[in-house]
Amino acid sequence: MLLTLLTLLGGLILLVLGAEGLVRGSVGLALRLGLSALVIGLTVVAFGTSSPELVVSVRAAMAGESALALGNIVGSNIANIALILGLSALIRPIQVQLQVIRREIPVMIAVTLLLGALLLDGVIGRLDGLVLVLGIVAYTGVAYRLARREAAATAFDEAIAPAARPLWASVTLVLAGLGGLLLGAQLLVRGAVTLAEALGISRAVIGLTVVAVGTSLPELATSVVAAFKREGDVSIGNVVGSNIFNILCILGVAALVHPVEAGALRTTDFLVMLALSVLVLPLMHTGFRLNRWEGALLLAGYVAYLTTMWP
Repeated sequence: MLLTLLTLLGGLILLVLGAEGLVRGSVGLALRLGLSALVIGLTVVAFGTSSPELVVSVRAAMAGESALALGNIVGSNIANIALILGLSALIRPIQVQLQVIRREIPVMIAVTLLLGALLLDGVIGRLDGLVLVLGIVAYTGVAYRLARREAAATAFDEAIAPAARPLWASVTLVLAGLGGLLLGAQLLVRGAVTLAEALGISRAVIGLTVVAVGTSLPELATSVVAAFKREGDVSIGNVVGSNIFNILCILGVAALVHPVEAGALRTTDFLVMLALSVLVLPLMHTGFRLNRWEGALLLAGYVAYLTTMWP
């Protein structure tokens, strides 16, 4: 048991360090394109911090652990909104751009509904995976084209990714980050499966809790730092973008590798994810900001959700 816990801990540490390197390197490269903080958060940072979910879910799918793969994605999306966005707003109220309310959150809701439709037959096959992957390609392309049309681009916070970093340093960080993610994901999946067998807990519950929160740590770290630095666009863009990437890109790639079955995933888990995706829309629309009490409400919702999985 001790070895299993050490394996889990080592995997989580490598995932966090790997994602940190990947985010810093990726954003350093993206800044050369003159993108705004919101767009960087929605795309580059979201993809970078979602890399742990990508590697874990694909490896789990390849190992036939589809319940772990799907549970990781659904659990991460729930944690991103209720835990990470809630904590960020609790630290400092977040100003919300009109673009987020009009376009990004509706896209997140639509993508979540698409996942629900694909899960109706109990399995996400390779054709479904192809549809999801094409969706993320289209979303990223449209986001990039719209960003390039913006006349003014705001600078990304230097505490997260210094713009002055040399090109070779950014590339090195990206490669080192990917290496850490690959090794960390391998350790995390191995430890999670072993822990599930030892405790008699279903793969879906492990994926929805331990693995989901563990792979969401990069999003948590990025959003909390952004909140302290008054970079609300990065916090929101990171969370919303990560949720879109998790479903379209990560689940899509995992399904292409191996069909993903719904398995032990409860209807409650999906409905909580959908409800949170819809809830943030009116919360952000009030005064175009996410206040502390609204952040506390999201955190309370996450605690309430966790109690539904208590044996």
